[in-house]
Amino acid sequence: MSLVSGPGRAVGSRSEQTLCIQKHVDYIKNLDTRRDELEYWLTEHLRLNGVYWGLNALYLLGHPEALPRKETINFVLSCQKDDGGFGAAPGHDAHMLYTVSAVQILVMLDAVDELEKRGLGGKQKVGSFIAGLQDKETGTFMGDEWGEADTRFLYGAFNALSLLGLLDLVDVPKAVTYIQKCENLDGGYGIKPGAETHAGQVFTCVGALAIVGRLDLINKDRLGGWLSERQMENGGFNGRPEKLEDSCYSWWVGASIAMIDKIHWIDGSKLASFILKCQDPEAGGFGDRPGNMVDVFHTHFGIAGLSLLKFDGIKEVDPI
Repeated sequence: MSLVSGPGRAVGSRSEQTLCIQKHVDYIKNLDTRRDELEYWLTEHLRLNGVYWGLNALYLLGHPEALPRKETINFVLSCQKDDGGFGAAPGHDAHMLYTVSAVQILVMLDAVDELEKRGLGGKQKVGSFIAGLQDKETGTFMGDEWGEADTRFLYGAFNALSLLGLLDLVDVPKAVTYIQKCENLDGGYGIKPGAETHAGQVFTCVGALAIVGRLDLINKDRLGGWLSERQMENGGFNGRPEKLEDSCYSWWVGASIAMIDKIHWIDGSKLASFILKCQDPEAGGFGDRPGNMVDVFHTHFGIAGLSLLKFDGIKEVDPI
């Protein structure tokens, strides 16, 4: 296991714990075979996101073939609505978050051209849906037609549009100005101006600035200090002060601190040890904390956190 320790170099020794790669691959593959379970239908509102989490985890584990390409593309296209956006599952309304997952999946599968062949209006229609959710006054983005605004949606818009080569459809400078207004005295960012700093929102704001080449606007030392303080005694990260650690913050905190070149400010060995303790070595998958039930969300972000640490057997992830 090689762990980040100091800028630009990977060092470390093998942990007593190992990553159960095949168990995790099998766990993700089997998620679609549980359609007779109530849990499957209660999570329909996360279906398209779940496909992205599972597929990306499989790519990082080196097994992208574990999900059938054709069926995956067909499912994504079945979630598209007439306005160009995508819903969580067939029959669900379009939303920014699901649209971002749809774009990410199609990019990973090298299938963006399917939007032109079988989609509802091609990638331009998808871009128009996303651009139409920008608030012309403030520069931020809404999640859907009902108007909820959140820096998650701003990052999602930048992410998807950059992948499609359509960032010119939106007012980038105005969105950047909005992100600046979300910065707090601790160097972090909240869901909107004046809101409490939260690691998830830090990731979205830092990621959005990274996509458009404006990381120069960040107070990296101050933010790096706040992010490094999220690491707890057991090695895990929490999302804000006085909260419990959670394996998903291995990504939200880890990717943020990586983007500002301060990942050497955290203890990579202790973080990796915490993440590994969150896995189910028998049935596969990761939970939020050691001993808790696993799910595809934490499986994805736990593996992505290990990738940031350059863990053996895991492909390199792009923190942006």
